[in-house]
Amino acid sequence: HDLRVVRYLSDFVGVMYLGKIVERAPAVELFGSPMHPYTQVLLEAAPELVPGRQKEPPLQGEVPSPLDIPSGCPFHPRCPKVFEPCSRIVPALRGAEPRTVSCHLHNAY
Repeated sequence: HDLRVVRYLSDFVGVMYLGKIVERAPAVELFGSPMHPYTQVLLEAAPELVPGRQKEPPLQGEVPSPLDIPSGCPFHPRCPKVFEPCSRIVPALRGAEPRTVSCHLHNAY
């Protein structure tokens, strides 16, 4: 994941977690205001350009197996913003095109 290259080269970005699109948006919007918690963590984890400066690991736990994807939102076991519906209901990819997000924080369920 070299997000600096993606940001520079892309007009539109799709973010995937365990093979599922969790957020799609014009690059300017996605990098300026990420909506899905995984997108937020991914951008926060991008390496610093300052030598010697390290960031805290943004996520706890192991990535689930793509052969045994968790019920509900696939990101819920590691999500820092998880709440009740996340473990049992798969969030739909919704929003106003061209920006969509698959997250209960942004979708009425």
